[in-house]
Amino acid sequence: MAGLIEAQQDIVPENDFKIVARNINRVFRIKRTGEARREFTAVANLNLKVKKGEFVTIVGPSGCGKSTLLDILAGLAEPSSGEIFIDGHKIAGPALDRGIVLQGYALFPWRTVRQNIEYGLEIKKVKKQERRQISDKFIELVDLKGFENCFPYELSGGMKQRVAIARALAYDPEVLLMDEPFAAVDAQTRETLQDELLSIWEKTGKTIIFITHSIEEAVFLADRVAVMSSNPGTIKRLVQVHLPRPRRVSDTRNSIDFNRITGVVWNLLHDIKIDENRDTSGPVEVYKEAEKRNLDSAAL
Repeated sequence: MAGLIEAQQDIVPENDFKIVARNINRVFRIKRTGEARREFTAVANLNLKVKKGEFVTIVGPSGCGKSTLLDILAGLAEPSSGEIFIDGHKIAGPALDRGIVLQGYALFPWRTVRQNIEYGLEIKKVKKQERRQISDKFIELVDLKGFENCFPYELSGGMKQRVAIARALAYDPEVLLMDEPFAAVDAQTRETLQDELLSIWEKTGKTIIFITHSIEEAVFLADRVAVMSSNPGTIKRLVQVHLPRPRRVSDTRNSIDFNRITGVVWNLLHDIKIDENRDTSGPVEVYKEAEKRNLDSAAL
């Protein structure tokens, strides 16, 4: 079965990573009527390193700080302490090197599919003819050919999310940040979108950080699953998923290894002790980021 590995200190140089989050803390100061101001720590001592082109999913209890972390990565919020770097450059605010896809689509209702997809290109001052060529490419990539001139109200939920993904990719960000993007669609559409997202990722090679409450979704999509604890939120374990790619829902989710890995993540989320004395030849490793040596190192 899956190897459960606690590795030593990471010796891979930080400049080999696309994203480095170092000792991130986020404290909110709350003031309610009739009460003294108090502090609430949403995220504490969080560390994470993500390789270029890696697909990392994040799971954790509600309120554990997953979206707070994504806001910090997007530059929409600042950590109270700690630093996050992309390609060695400290994040100081929103920028076009990061694309964001949210649960609520966030499409402009007065713009067509094509106009929504071209929005980031307009901000970048891309010429009209080039914008058209790029939007054509991504309309085809997300299988919306023939719907270019439709408005959001004319689209299904799944189609709206395809537009949101195409818009985020069209201006060619280095990193794609996704906050429960498939939570609002039905189960069948969700599985279709998961397959399509992996196909897009395989074609574009983008670095993706994907937040979800679904253990199955997290394992199916990821190279690694970051498991967060709550109160305060931090990454307590990283699960390396050694399932073969390309993956498709109909094949991968029926495999014994897939179900074993989802069981490992479930146990971590529910604070159930993992048996460390298992066969280490399988498709999963579990470790703490601060203790990790190298994903390719031999089992200890």
